[in-house]
Amino acid sequence: MFTPVILAGGDGVRLWPLSRRQRPKQFLSLLDERSLLGQTLARLEGLEATPPIVICHEAHRFLAAEQLRRAGAVGATLLLEPEGRGTAPAIALAALLAEAEGRDGPLLVLPSDHHLPDEAAFRSALGAAARLAGQGRLVTFGVVPIRAETGYGYIRAGEPLGEAGFSVVRFVEKPDAATAEAFLVAGDHYWNSGIFVLPAGGYLAALGAFEPAMLDACRRAMAGAATDLDFLRPAPDAFLASPAGSIDVAVMERTEAAAMVPLAAGWSDIGSWQALWEALPRDADDNALRGDVVCAASHGLMVHAESRLVAALGVEDLVIVETDDAVLVADRTRAQALRGLVARLEEQGRDETRRTTTVFRPWGHYQSLDVGPRHQVKHITVRPGARLSRQLHHHRAEHWVVVSGTARVTLDDETYLIGENESTFIPVGRVHCLENPGSVSLELIEVQSGSYLGEDDIVRLDDRYGRE
Repeated sequence: MFTPVILAGGDGVRLWPLSRRQRPKQFLSLLDERSLLGQTLARLEGLEATPPIVICHEAHRFLAAEQLRRAGAVGATLLLEPEGRGTAPAIALAALLAEAEGRDGPLLVLPSDHHLPDEAAFRSALGAAARLAGQGRLVTFGVVPIRAETGYGYIRAGEPLGEAGFSVVRFVEKPDAATAEAFLVAGDHYWNSGIFVLPAGGYLAALGAFEPAMLDACRRAMAGAATDLDFLRPAPDAFLASPAGSIDVAVMERTEAAAMVPLAAGWSDIGSWQALWEALPRDADDNALRGDVVCAASHGLMVHAESRLVAALGVEDLVIVETDDAVLVADRTRAQALRGLVARLEEQGRDETRRTTTVFRPWGHYQSLDVGPRHQVKHITVRPGARLSRQLHHHRAEHWVVVSGTARVTLDDETYLIGENESTFIPVGRVHCLENPGSVSLELIEVQSGSYLGEDDIVRLDDRYGRE
């Protein structure tokens, strides 16, 4: 009986402009209609496992909660980090929770943004890893390499451990091209997948031996954890006192209990536009096309269109990504260098690296359609039965026009319904609340006007979601 631990952190840089710090890649639908997190949750179906523990940054909590709801992840625990400290402390939090709840099976640690198309091969490798974990081993998966790759870390396999796997000789950071080629020829080096099967007690014992300050901070954080709506919040001061570190550096490179199981399941970490191009189906000209795209006399393209037509003529080996506020054109083979470009944009203070025009809230989401000096237009979607906070604004008025569904509006002490093609006006300074009483989503257009339109001009008087 596995305890799945899904690592849903990430900074949203490597697939910019589609991914942003506000919405990193694990929350995006890149391969099919499901997000990468949704695909990871689906990977657990049919597995003998407890409800998953999902770890994410508190800034992404409502986005993660909505995706868990859509995936039908009943009973999942959404554990919030106030700040990312690396995989070693994150897994420690989950291991401590599993022990406290009496979950006796091994932890199955899965990054939320990986692609594993061969489910049968993955399940077979899981069985081998579980057997080794039952012997007290800390098990990772080494992906059987198909090329000399410089974008991944490697694991060198040692002596066989029965028929299940191998001991680990060493972990290797991302190599240069010549070293990667030598690894491929040698045949004893595997790509580091970042997937683990760990006995919870064994992992905590190893962490305590090698990084006692880290384990102590995590223990104190979980001892002071508080439940907040659907979220479990470790005590922030205690957790932030933990040293940062990856599980590889903190434990796996130092323990004699490390083991590796080979994995040949078509794995990819979707860590670049090149990797996504490789994972997607391609046409006769080797083009991977998503959205409204037309290509002519072009070859080897990765094109993603979000909001409008993208046409390409007579070009090769490019990445072309269009969103409603940014366009990227890049050499597909240099996609690994994108982090440096995003860093330049951040130095310039560009919001496009952080924000998206669609913002998720516990009640639904909104998309900013137009912004001017004294106005903003939003498309608001409110889930059935959801309600925004009772609030007021000091600097702006709002006009609401219902596109579909029914809105229940409270303005001061008056409550009334407005339906499709009807509208209402919320003057500056008036207490108001918006609710969807129906069984279908409420869609409306909001037009804000005033001297200041920032989100910090929301004075919440009552909020069912516990926000300040």
